[in-house]
Parts: sequence; C-alpha cells; structure tokens
Amino acid sequence: MNKSWMQKQSRLGYIFIGPNMLGVLLFFVIPAAYSFYLMFTDYRFMNPEIHFIGLDNVVRMLGDGNFYVALKNTFIFLLAVPVSILLSFAVAVILNKSVYMLKTLRALYFMPYITSGVAIAFVWMLLFQPTSGPINGFLRGIGIAHPPGWLSTTETSMYAIDIIWIWFMLGYNMIIFLAALQEIPEELMEAATIDGARRWQIIRRIVWPLVSPTTFLLLITGLIMTIKNFGIIQAITQGGPGNSTTVLSLYIYQNAFRYYDMGYAAAVSWALFAIILIFTVLQWVGQKRWVHY
Repeated sequence: MNKSWMQKQSRLGYIFIGPNMLGVLLFFVIPAAYSFYLMFTDYRFMNPEIHFIGLDNVVRMLGDGNFYVALKNTFIFLLAVPVSILLSFAVAVILNKSVYMLKTLRALYFMPYITSGVAIAFVWMLLFQPTSGPINGFLRGIGIAHPPGWLSTTETSMYAIDIIWIWFMLGYNMIIFLAALQEIPEELMEAATIDGARRWQIIRRIVWPLVSPTTFLLLITGLIMTIKNFGIIQAITQGGPGNSTTVLSLYIYQNAFRYYDMGYAAAVSWALFAIILIFTVLQWVGQKRWVHY
C-alpha cells in the first residue's frame, strides 16, 4: 500500500513539473544544442546554405581584437557587482533600524529595479550630459573645472555604465539584505553591546558573517545577471563611443542580429558560457572560506 502510494505521488510530481521541464527543453536545452552546432558552421541569417567549417569560428574569435575589447569591458562591468553589494548592505543596515519615512525610503530605493530600461537610459543620458548635465554642473560648482565626459568619451564611458548598473541593482540587493538582517536574533546584538563591542565591530564580526549566505547568493546571481545583460548598454550607448562599452553579450547580439553572422555569434556565446561557468565554480569553491551557514 505504501509503495503504491509513493508511486502515485511520483507520477503526480512528474505531471506537475512536466510543463516546466517542457519549457526548459524547448527554450533552453534545444536552442543551446543548436547554437553549439552553429558554432562549427558558417551559417548566416536568411542564407539557406550551411557549411561545416570546424573550429574556424573559434580561431577567428581568438584572433579578433574586438572580442578582447568586449572581454575587457565585460570585466570592468563586473566590478559593479561587489560595489553594489557593499553599498546595498550599508543601506540595508541603516534602513533596518528606526529611520524617518522608512517604508517610503525602501520603496524609493527599490523603484529603479522595476523601472523600464528605456526610461533609465533616457534619465541617465540627461544626467551624464557633459556640457549641461546636472552631474557635471555640480562638479563645476564645487571647483572641478574639467569634469569627466562620462558617456561621451572612451576613457570614462564604461565606468559611467558601472555607476548606472550599481544604482540599478542597489534596491534589489538592499531588499534581500533587509530580509536577512531581520532574521538575526536581537539577543546576539544585545550580548555584544553588553560586552562592550562598538557598532562597527558588531556589524563586522556578527552581522556580516551571519548574512554571508545572502551575500553569496547575491554575488552569484549578480555576476550572472551582469555578464548576460546588454539591454541598458544598448539603450544608452549602443556599445559606443567606438567599442568602449561593447560587452560580450552585446557583441553576440551585434554579430547575430546586426551582421547576421550566426555561426560566429554562437562561438562567442559559448565563450561567454565558459566564463560564467568558471566564475560560478570559483565562487562555489571559494565559499567554504567565507560563507557561514
């Protein structure tokens, strides 16, 4: 009887997960397998002829200067993730206490994460306008005669994108940190205070280790989300000026849907997959040293 009941429950379980697994198969597994096949071909969009060319696309990628520019920009883009996590932790610690207009502040910090990417692009293009934008106007007002060109120069454009991305991710990370902070027992804080620990010591020695699983989660998801994202960059700079803000995900999009070079785009996409896999494995291995469950 018990065995029959277990078999029935197993069948019900498969029925419930079936639609989701079908979606994964149709929209992830099959396209991934097809892109792996395309990597070894010269397939171009709207061209019915496909020829197997072996590793030519991989060799081309390894000799492509634009690929290495995109790779460098991707790593610069990833710098926004740890910065955003640290800032959001600081904001969450502040908002976890009694603060005036607390609920309003939480909503305002989270608002950018649910705002349209096009709206974000338009606002930040105005803010970073080099001649009449409010950011450079403020910098001139405090005595900086030659403020940065931000999005208009190749030297600063990628760092301006980082600032935008930090601002975009801040609210989401803060909400997750707030949930983790509210799970920390107050008795630990009170005991540390009675023992003479200062506020920054409590945060460093007690709060930060206790939220390290949350930090690990945000680090993994943040890196993966960042390394795949290109929507905001496409809306703001389209990869320019020059190729100064072209990241790997945008480079894949450009090759696939601007130049219709699907085979080469597939090769770069698998290189991007390898980078994501390496980052994820390194984090899973490294978490044993600093994540406390």
